[in-house]
Amino acid sequence: MPKAPDHRPLSEVLREVADEERVSVGELIDRFGGRALGALLLIFGLACTLPLPPGGTTVFGLPLVLLGPQLLFGARAPWIPQGLRGRDVPTADLKKGLPRVLPWLERAEAVSKPRLHFLFGSWGQRLIGLICSVLAIVLILPIPLGNLLPGAAVSVLALALVQRDGALALVGYALTAASAGVLVLAAGLIARGLGQVLGAITAA
Repeated sequence: MPKAPDHRPLSEVLREVADEERVSVGELIDRFGGRALGALLLIFGLACTLPLPPGGTTVFGLPLVLLGPQLLFGARAPWIPQGLRGRDVPTADLKKGLPRVLPWLERAEAVSKPRLHFLFGSWGQRLIGLICSVLAIVLILPIPLGNLLPGAAVSVLALALVQRDGALALVGYALTAASAGVLVLAAGLIARGLGQVLGAITAA
């Protein structure tokens, strides 16, 4: 039988989950109840901000590719394939990474409160879903050090959604803009470098 939804702060639930020997994705969704879609976006977004081995952001970014469009198209609860719902969450890896992100999450929860409700109308939630979908695609690409700002933007927007905190949503939009700026700058530098290399080759 699924556990009753847990209405404690997400940081408390995550700390408890990390201490459990095993918990399935489905059990995690049931525990978060109506907050599950935002909570999952937050969890995978936070994971993408951690220093991960090559390919790590791809692993954690793929669930965001699945979840972001659901929010974009107005879903209130996450749809997860049945086979994935039965898989265990890697609580050992979660326990290693949580000390890095929990202090930030706890501080954000402490100052967060429902405000600027108009940012969470139908269009507002769809905008967050669109941004998370685009950033998810960025996160699965093998861009060196390209995970921090997009992962932080997804995390802040997801927490804003859970807390109904419009001020946090504005911070998330600012981080999204910063992510776009950094990516455009990086793309320009790469294109310039390739141009110089090709120029040197053709001149030789």
